[in-house]
Amino acid sequence: METITILILLAVAVALLVLLVITSIKVVPQSNAYVVERLGAYQKTWATGIHVKIPFIDRIAKKVSLKEQVIDFPPQPVITKDNVTMQIDTVVYFQITDSKLYTYGVERPISAIENLTATTLRNIIGEMELDHTLTSRDVINSKIRVILDEATDAWGIKVNRVELKNIIPPHEIQAAMEKQMKAERERRAKILDAEGEKRSAVLIAEGEKESAILRAEAVKETKIREAQGEAEAILSVQRALADGLKMLNEADPKQSVVAIKSLEAFEKAADGKATKIIIPSEIQSLAGLAVSLKELVVRDHPNEGANL
Repeated sequence: METITILILLAVAVALLVLLVITSIKVVPQSNAYVVERLGAYQKTWATGIHVKIPFIDRIAKKVSLKEQVIDFPPQPVITKDNVTMQIDTVVYFQITDSKLYTYGVERPISAIENLTATTLRNIIGEMELDHTLTSRDVINSKIRVILDEATDAWGIKVNRVELKNIIPPHEIQAAMEKQMKAERERRAKILDAEGEKRSAVLIAEGEKESAILRAEAVKETKIREAQGEAEAILSVQRALADGLKMLNEADPKQSVVAIKSLEAFEKAADGKATKIIIPSEIQSLAGLAVSLKELVVRDHPNEGANL
């Protein structure tokens, strides 16, 4: 009986020992760190991997995530330089860089970051007017990030960036801003309409100008072509007369032929409206001779005279 009791006690002891060894083996996951204390004092920080602690002596004081974390703080009331109260909520992106400082540097570090963000935001906005606040988000974000990053170094925290999520002015200010924006949009629309009408009028005037220029050039071209045609016609007539005179000179006509041609010319001239015709003395005798010959022919040969 005593032997059985001893065996049971040994089995229980072995089981407890095995359980104690198993519970003393710890695995630290990726992007995590464990802060270990020995007898209440900081011993070491375990990184990713397998670690063994001494039972009843070592204790895991804090498990720290090394990932980047995001905290969305509720809206905070702030007053601008021109005494306008607004509600601004912020988003802080931070990462723990030193697990020991994060564990022992400050009590409730998230609450400390929230309060520090609120006070820093009030200080920055208090030096700016409303319009400047609404248009300077990047400047405000940069200033808050720099101040928070410097303050949280002692806590093992690095602030990567800070964003103003919402800026909510009072209802009266919002209504006035909406009216101002509406008026500005209407003004821009009118300016665009006026510029469009101006551009249209300019295009129409330019089109009429070009059309008038083209019409004038067409008239000018027509007149030039008509003048060129008339000039070519005159040149052709003069060239024909010159060719006729040249041929006549080359034929060496007799004086009687010239006289007869002169009579034909005077005959054509007599058919016009002239009341007086002066006949040169050189062809007066020839004219009388031609009349006498015509009378003789008519007398002797009436039919032939009629054909002359």
